[in-house]
Parts: sequence; C-alpha cells; structure tokens
Amino acid sequence: MSHQIIIQPSGHVFQVEPGETILEAALREGYSLPYGCRNGSCGICKGKIIQGTVDYGHYSEETLTEEEKQAGYALFCCASPLSDVVIECHEISATKDIEIKTLPCRVQKLELVAPDVMIVSLKLPTNQRLQFLAGQYIDILLKEGKRRSFSLANAPHDDEFLQLHVRNYPGGAFTEHVFTQMKVKDMLRFTGPLGSFFLREAPADDTAIIFLASGTGFAPIKSILEHIFYQENNRNEKRKITLYWGARTKADLYLIDLAQSWQQQHGNFTFIPVLSEPLPSDNWHGRTGLVHEAVMQDHQNLEKYQVYACGAPVMVKAAYHDFTGHRNLPKDAFFSDVFTPSAGNTQVNQKS
Repeated sequence: MSHQIIIQPSGHVFQVEPGETILEAALREGYSLPYGCRNGSCGICKGKIIQGTVDYGHYSEETLTEEEKQAGYALFCCASPLSDVVIECHEISATKDIEIKTLPCRVQKLELVAPDVMIVSLKLPTNQRLQFLAGQYIDILLKEGKRRSFSLANAPHDDEFLQLHVRNYPGGAFTEHVFTQMKVKDMLRFTGPLGSFFLREAPADDTAIIFLASGTGFAPIKSILEHIFYQENNRNEKRKITLYWGARTKADLYLIDLAQSWQQQHGNFTFIPVLSEPLPSDNWHGRTGLVHEAVMQDHQNLEKYQVYACGAPVMVKAAYHDFTGHRNLPKDAFFSDVFTPSAGNTQVNQKS
C-alpha cells in the first residue's frame, strides 16, 4: 500500500510505494532532499516527522539518537512511512530539473596514480552526455542489484569523459575488480547524477570558502574547484578559497601537483596539504596532524565562511562538531559528503 508524503514548508506532495524509503520516493518524483551516504551513517538527510508514523529502518544510532527520535526526527534515507506523513525539511531546488539516468559506458582509460588509487575514465555513448552539478556522484550498477557510489571528479563543462577516483579497499568486490581485472573497453552501467554536495550561493560578497578533503574525498572537490575556476574566467567574481587536503603519507596526495598548479594560477586560491603519518622517505616539511585541526589552527572565527567537507565519516563529523561548536561556523554553512568503504557483501549504497 502506498502512502502520501507532504513536504513542509514547500507543500510538495508525492507517493511512497511499498519497499521504498521516503528519500527514494522523493528523488523518483523529482524532489531533491539533502542526502549523502544513503545508508544512515552521515545524518545529512535528517528531518522532522510533523504528522504520521514511520518505520525508522536500519541506521547508525550515533547518527540518530533516541532523544532525536522522541523529538520527531528521522533519517529519510532509511525511514519508510507506515501511514500518510507530513515531513519538515529543506529542499534543494538546484537539482530538480536534472534528469537521473541509467546509462551504459565504456572504460576509456585506467591510470594508477598511487599504490591504491586508480583514476578511471568512462566514455558515454556518442549521443549521450550526463548533466550534473559539480560535486555529485554516480552509482555503478553491479550484479544482483548491488551498487557502488563514486563521485565525479571532472567538472560539468569537461564532460567528454566521466572521471572516477577509486581507492582499493581490501575486500571491496568492485574496487578489487578495478585493480585486478578491469580493462580498457570494458562496459559498465551506472545511474546518476545523485547527491546534494554542490556549491551554494554565497550569503554575502565577503563569504570565503574552505574545502576540506581526506583521501579520495578530493574527487568531488576537484570537480567543484575546476568548475569555479572555469566560471571565474567568464566573470569578475573571485571568492577567497582554501583547500585543505589530508592524507596519511605523501603518496596518498595523488594529485598534489595539480592542486599546487591551481595555487600558482589563481591568486584567490590557497592549497594546504596535511599529512597525519608522513614517512621518513617523504621528506615532508609541510603541515602534519589531522586535517580539520589544521583549519582550527588557522581560523579562530569561521562566521563568514562556507565549508565543504568530503571524506571519511570521522573527519566530516569532527569538522562539523568543532567548526560549528568552537569556531562560530553557521550550521547551514557546512556541506558534506561522506565516503564509506563498502564491505565485501554489503548491498547498501556506499562511496568507495
């Protein structure tokens, strides 16, 4: 039996079919609610149940506490309605007119840029292009209904090939395939674009941007930055931008030369790499420690900033907690995308 959902304050109405979550149905109907992981671990899709009842589904209890449930909150990526429901949440109108497609593609190029990072370039059929916002991701469709999510690392204006940054996680069914069996000209299928991680309008002219990446969380930030630089060539607006990219060793900063070249080419851009466990052979003289703590050291007040964080859940959660709690960052100025490695047999939708 289907149930009706009303979104407040917009008043939008849609139906949730049996077996669907509220988020899945909203996306199917063209209403873009905020989300990141789609497996109950990041909390981006959290909203309020104003009226009606839901099955909360499977989720991380750290992400949705019992107190929050008692206060009426739910994770829309996990919750399914048990009755007609009225919800309260913010809608992202910028993605509403972008069609989500399922398309075939061909592996055009495989480039090993670190011992455990492969850049995969995908080519669409001749008559197809994927419209997307810089920062969004696609789901690679595997056998038995499984999916693996990867952010698009190319900018929308540079769409001849779709670029993915794939880290080889032990036990990752798809990632191990990429590193051991995938060949140029192999065929894949994907669905996209997906996700609500993209650049927002600045609330004021003097609002600066901090990008915060860990590991391959650099991929969607690369897309956003290249799109910003492309747009700057066509207009005079130049916001102050800083990229903090954290990794364990220097090899994990797999496109460090590219980021350094941006700093040379754009006077409003600063690149700060941070290593948590540099090797003696790295001969590293740069910043060390946790990447979000480097931001804390450099900025005592983030009141006039927007922060875009992408990478490991522990980094994203710590950054949100510390920036909003100790550095005056407005809560609605923090945007994130969580990268969660997929376990070998999991069927949930996770970044890899």
